[in-house]
Amino acid sequence: MILRDGASGVRGALLGVFVLIVLRAVVAAMTPLSFDEAYYWTWSQHLAAGYYDHPPAVAYVIGIGTALFGDTSLGVRFVPWLLSLAASWAVWRAGAMLLRDEAGAALAVLFFNLMPMIGVEALVATPDSPEIAAASFLLYALAKIATTEKGIWWLATGVAAGFALLSKYTGFFLGLGILVWLVAVSKERRWFLSLWPYLGGAVALSMFVPVVLWNAQHSWASFALQFGRVENGGFTLRFLGEFIGGQIGLATPFILALALIGIASSVRGRAAGQQGLALAAAMIVPAMLYFMWHCLHDRVQGNWPSFLYPALALAAAGACRRAGRAPPWGLRVSRAAAIPVAAVLIAAVYAQALFDVVPIREPVSRLLAFNMAPVTRDLENLRTQQQAQAIATTSYALAAWFRFYMPRDVPVVQLNERYRYLNEPPLDGTLFDKPFIYVTEVRNDQSALLKDRFSEIAPLARIDRTRGGAVIDRYAIYRVSGPKGDPLD
Repeated sequence: MILRDGASGVRGALLGVFVLIVLRAVVAAMTPLSFDEAYYWTWSQHLAAGYYDHPPAVAYVIGIGTALFGDTSLGVRFVPWLLSLAASWAVWRAGAMLLRDEAGAALAVLFFNLMPMIGVEALVATPDSPEIAAASFLLYALAKIATTEKGIWWLATGVAAGFALLSKYTGFFLGLGILVWLVAVSKERRWFLSLWPYLGGAVALSMFVPVVLWNAQHSWASFALQFGRVENGGFTLRFLGEFIGGQIGLATPFILALALIGIASSVRGRAAGQQGLALAAAMIVPAMLYFMWHCLHDRVQGNWPSFLYPALALAAAGACRRAGRAPPWGLRVSRAAAIPVAAVLIAAVYAQALFDVVPIREPVSRLLAFNMAPVTRDLENLRTQQQAQAIATTSYALAAWFRFYMPRDVPVVQLNERYRYLNEPPLDGTLFDKPFIYVTEVRNDQSALLKDRFSEIAPLARIDRTRGGAVIDRYAIYRVSGPKGDPLD
């Protein structure tokens, strides 16, 4: 199945995109938060120019949404969903310019929304969401440069790159992709002699200055964490298959195959629309080469390449539209299977999230806060019965969930890893003068960490979190008192 030529085919593709975006909104509103989303929500309670894990964009994105719709799944995820709508428009119009083909543009935005990477990362409130949107508008601005040859669009490119850098540090790869494009495409090399690209770079870097200043004021904590990953681990093949398999699933096999064909063909010929493939390839290849190198030393999380997926969708659509009447067998099969296979996969992902179709407990249901309300209700009852002052844990995931789902007047503290809370005011010095409730996962009970910090640690209860009658996770509850010195890291 491939997109038909003509207005009806374009309308059909855009209708499919509309359905996917509406479905994404339904899933966003009806499913509970992941622990990372709850963690980023805590950032939004103390807005700053930087955070331990990432630059600040996601905190402001969540803050805007919760100001409109409250501390709900819809509130946390509203702006990420809105950004996915804007990103879709940018991919669509970039495709029209670069492929010189409205049907190809419609196919690109359909591929973009069908890939599970976008179906998930553009739904949840993580730093990937604003970075994907920024990468999409960067592609749009570069398409304007390629087709209009107007230098003013370099300023828009700088703004998009700046927003990417404010989202995640992987935004630097987009700048490297621009450099590769300028070097590789002879027509674009003239920009090296123009002031415009340098002005665009200055705009991007000036937007990033607050993040640098925040790091300078906090012992370069965020830079040390993220850029320190580059040196991790010796050579190993352990993570290579995991990375490749993950990207096959997140892009879907046939869309990924089409994208690779498009990238490969970008080095050949100057046919109409070829500049679109060249730009897409330039934006993808530098980062992917790094990720391939990184996975030979350490794990590459599946979501890390998400900002490359706008260009990936464009490359896949370009391969389809440039294939001609008698494409090779592999290309013909990929063209026919790309849309239906991707549609089935994204439908399965959403159905699992909404209806628990397959009772997968490891780790799908555990990653989202399904039935967290009964857990927090039982915790609050225990806290009241024990006359405890606070809830404490040694897991940032539990701390984030409890902060989000428990009553706001209940103090929730992570005793360790206090560097995660650099932007928060100091804790009340009397917080541990009274007993408190400590919570940990039974599968990873960390109560032993408390022995050197508190004199009394007594088991209280165990609470199960369930979904569909099956246990998702089990929590061990302790009553703790008698601090020995400073109980915090």
